[in-house]
Amino acid sequence: MSQTAQTVGEDGIIASVSGPVVTARDLDARMNDVVYVGDEGLMGEVIEIEGDTTTIQVYEETSGISPGEPVENTGEPLSVDLGPGLLDTIYDGVQRPLDVLEDKMGSPYLDRGVDAPGIELDKQWEFEPTVEAGEEVTRGDVVGVVEETITIDHKVMVPPDALDEGETATVESVESGSFTVEETVVELDNGVEVQMRQEWPVREPRPAVEKKTPRTPLVSGQRILDGLFPIAKGGTAAIPGPFGSGKTVTQHQLAKYADADIIIYVGCGERGNEMTEVIDDFPELEDPSTGNPLMARTSLIANTSNMPVAARESCVYTGITIAEFYRDMGYDVALMADSTSRWAEAMREISSRLEEMPGEEGYPAYLAARLSQFYERAGYFENINGTEGSVSAIGAVSPPGGDFSEPVTQNTLRIVKTFWALDADLAERRHFPSINWNESYSLYKDQLDPWFQDEVADDWPEKRQWAVDVLDEETELQEIVQLVGKDALPEDQQLTLEVARYLREAYLQQNAFHPVDTYCPPEKTYLMLTTIQTFNDEAFDALEAGVPVDEIIDIDAAPKINRIGVQDEYEAYVDELKSEITEQLRNLY
Repeated sequence: MSQTAQTVGEDGIIASVSGPVVTARDLDARMNDVVYVGDEGLMGEVIEIEGDTTTIQVYEETSGISPGEPVENTGEPLSVDLGPGLLDTIYDGVQRPLDVLEDKMGSPYLDRGVDAPGIELDKQWEFEPTVEAGEEVTRGDVVGVVEETITIDHKVMVPPDALDEGETATVESVESGSFTVEETVVELDNGVEVQMRQEWPVREPRPAVEKKTPRTPLVSGQRILDGLFPIAKGGTAAIPGPFGSGKTVTQHQLAKYADADIIIYVGCGERGNEMTEVIDDFPELEDPSTGNPLMARTSLIANTSNMPVAARESCVYTGITIAEFYRDMGYDVALMADSTSRWAEAMREISSRLEEMPGEEGYPAYLAARLSQFYERAGYFENINGTEGSVSAIGAVSPPGGDFSEPVTQNTLRIVKTFWALDADLAERRHFPSINWNESYSLYKDQLDPWFQDEVADDWPEKRQWAVDVLDEETELQEIVQLVGKDALPEDQQLTLEVARYLREAYLQQNAFHPVDTYCPPEKTYLMLTTIQTFNDEAFDALEAGVPVDEIIDIDAAPKINRIGVQDEYEAYVDELKSEITEQLRNLY
């Protein structure tokens, strides 16, 4: 929330209180205005106006406030502070920096009504201009650079709302040196003063010229994702799954290893111990692409399940607005929302207290619209300053009992183009990531195949299709096996089951806690699949030559396939294993 907004007067009083929903009388306000409620000044947002009655959702615990206490209006919508200092910071759902509040309170337990700016207002940053006096600029143009972290250069831009579309202005003066975010670094001839700090309403998308078709994958280092169900930079994905199936670990892996420039991790209503793990782990992690601390390109928004429910409703908007800000600088941003189900539950609670007509399972009728508004802000964009950037939105979904037919999962499926379905049965068998390859899909495969063909191998799509076909055939054969047993199958089908087992155990399984196997680059993913296909081709040649299937399965080289993923020198090992498999099988026939 913008900390410079001044209240416009004590022009309302509390009429009633129902949990996080407060009604006020005589409040001169507009929809989505931020207000301060009660004697303690609890921050809230106007969500309904009916006659003289204004309904407010309060972002803090409301116990103890009572009718008759004042309500003050700021006259501004819920906004975030944007500028250098967003990275390597942990916020709550309304962009209050938790470390600053802890220092302020002297305790990790925060009092109500406590507040702090979203970025440090007193810290000085070294500003290097990229424009000179006399140059023409328009909205969104980069006028200077600040080294925000060791990894990321922060690009200072003309605010999008400082000029009209198509309007230009001339740089009148520009200075280099150390400045705070509120000091003017560039003056334009029309009177606009550009500072390093901007404010932007969280519910309003930042402008862009065009939303383009994404053509580059968001490489995650997870074989089942990159190899079978890829997501594009600027794409959308959902990770639904029941309790304990690995949603959060999968999101953590994506946050750690995805090849995005910036990571925004939104813990939306998740368990406190999981957010604690994120907060403890991320500062210790090394960025695999740069060797610098991972937090140098990460911003965390922590809204745990015991925090006020209304702040949970706003935290995803806070996250996506920060993501769009870095997108405008030309960066590729990956946003993880864990989980959108908790966000939807917050909407349901607020809606029920407003006595709105409920939709399916009590969710508000506008559930699908809100989900769409969130995911549609992702994409690959041509920015108004001529650069290109992307926001990839990956939302975890927590369907009760793993029921994918419930409203949040179904409405999310209508919006996203990548679906990574987590399976409780796979998780129970300790198969991780427990993504069900029969239920998952990606609609980005065709547009991303040219990239994989250019960067990895020409036959990438054929290899992937071969793996999918083998796994599909295994699923059909398993139904027969359950009825008559494996030995009753023809030898070629028994061999197919063996090849599928190596695909599942060596290729699709991946150990997130193994120092080598935790990240698998696309080149390694391709080589591993090629090795398994080599075994398949040579094995079927041997079978056709009359070699019994038992002898083929028992060759010494075959069990080594399961160890490909944990080999440091994988290229040499894979080449050695492929030649060993080929030699042993050919010796059989």
